[in-house]
Amino acid sequence: MSRRIVLSAAAGAVVLAGAGGFALAFAGDRPPALAHGVARYTAPDADRAGSFTFTTEVTASSGVRNVRVLAWPAHSSLAEKEPTAKEVATAEAATCRPAGEDAVRCVYTTGVTVAEAARSPRGPWHVAVLATAEDGGTTLDTKAAGFTVR
Repeated sequence: MSRRIVLSAAAGAVVLAGAGGFALAFAGDRPPALAHGVARYTAPDADRAGSFTFTTEVTASSGVRNVRVLAWPAHSSLAEKEPTAKEVATAEAATCRPAGEDAVRCVYTTGVTVAEAARSPRGPWHVAVLATAEDGGTTLDTKAAGFTVR
């Protein structure tokens, strides 16, 4: 192999190594990613309790600190101004379990009483999710999933 090709290959390796270092540094700065959000609402009746469950997968290179979940009616004051990160940060937390490298599967479940169901607006609802990574990065998705209250 000629010296020119070896030097060119070495210079290319240095450039690629530098780009790889940049890519790793950049990957660490990315906010958490949400995927596969699913909401399930079951209205209570005389014979059984109702429930609301939301499930999602969250990936963050630094790890996931917490995931907050807020269900909100589409036809409400929040519809004009969707929930903010500050508002969702005060919502209840989902329970998260490891689901692979840098990923967790989070589930939020709460019971729904007959009285709560009677007070709930009918129609479409949205689920807002705030994921916070261990490095402090956050992702807010105000419409991570939806369901209907009948």
